[in-house]
Amino acid sequence: MTRTPSRLAVRADSAISGLSPGYFALVMATGILSVALHEAGLLGPSQVALALAVVAYLVLVALFVARAIRHGRRMLGDARNPETAFGFFTVVAATGVLAAGLQGNGLGGLSIGLLIVAAAIWLVLGYVLPWQVLMMRDGEPILARTNGTWFIWSVASQSLAVGLSGLHPTTPRLADLLGIATVMAWSVGTILYVGIAVLVILRVVHHGITPQQFEPPYWVAMGALAISVVAGASIVGMGSVPMVDAARGLIGGTVVVFWCFAAWLVPLLVGAGIWRHLNHRIPLRYTPALWSMVFPLGMFAVASMRLGRVEHMPAVETIGAGFLVVALLAWLLVAAGLAVTIGRGARRGPVGR
Repeated sequence: MTRTPSRLAVRADSAISGLSPGYFALVMATGILSVALHEAGLLGPSQVALALAVVAYLVLVALFVARAIRHGRRMLGDARNPETAFGFFTVVAATGVLAAGLQGNGLGGLSIGLLIVAAAIWLVLGYVLPWQVLMMRDGEPILARTNGTWFIWSVASQSLAVGLSGLHPTTPRLADLLGIATVMAWSVGTILYVGIAVLVILRVVHHGITPQQFEPPYWVAMGALAISVVAGASIVGMGSVPMVDAARGLIGGTVVVFWCFAAWLVPLLVGAGIWRHLNHRIPLRYTPALWSMVFPLGMFAVASMRLGRVEHMPAVETIGAGFLVVALLAWLLVAAGLAVTIGRGARRGPVGR
């Protein structure tokens, strides 16, 4: 006698099948909120946010493994689709941000383990995904399908730089190697940002962008600059090793330029959101992509507070404190949307009923 799957099992399998490649942005957003709260001296709320990030990370790892086992063909299709492939880099960025959060709470050993995992995934995805996207053509023009998720590749590189810069090697040899790896990760992330920005601009110029296409991941264009500021400021503060000493002056000046451009982008992105949701009445509903908007807000808060403190710029530090409030409110709203979505899904019958 064949056993019929329960409604809950059918819904769960359907949810796993359609799991967004960029869902680890939830961990990125929650993890950077924890870091921002820690920067502001709010240690209790910071630890709560970090615990939530750890739980979300473990749940998503389990869900992604289940998707790879049960729906591997669909997952491979996402990896070959220019509109979704770079969302997989949220796995790297989430792992790196989580590692940085653990460092701030004295869990350096666990942080090192996560950074090793993040570096390994970054190396694999960094060579495999672009090949899949650029070489496995499906007949449609790639430039027209370039979007904000491509910036997550840059964010993943910079998240490694942030995590590596917080380590404290025990020998000069390890310090030299760490300096090389950290500056390399920052440099790769910076060059990738420039290249991706050119592609996105070309896409807008040649193909335009509709209100429906302007989705929350475009905020990552600002978040990638903000995490470059955080990583760069951390590198400037590292101990004296040859690679860091050679790059310190360049990186120190560059992060100020990056912060200024990130600040300039904020009103532009807000205006584009008004154009999308108010002028063209695109409904603002919960989607996993919204976490890709929360993360840049939190990252800009951290970048501003850290840069303002290091360079003795109280005004910049105050801006960071203000963005922390904005990021916290955005996180609460998106988390409420996630809770409502989960609640509705639990009450809904299987597709087709």
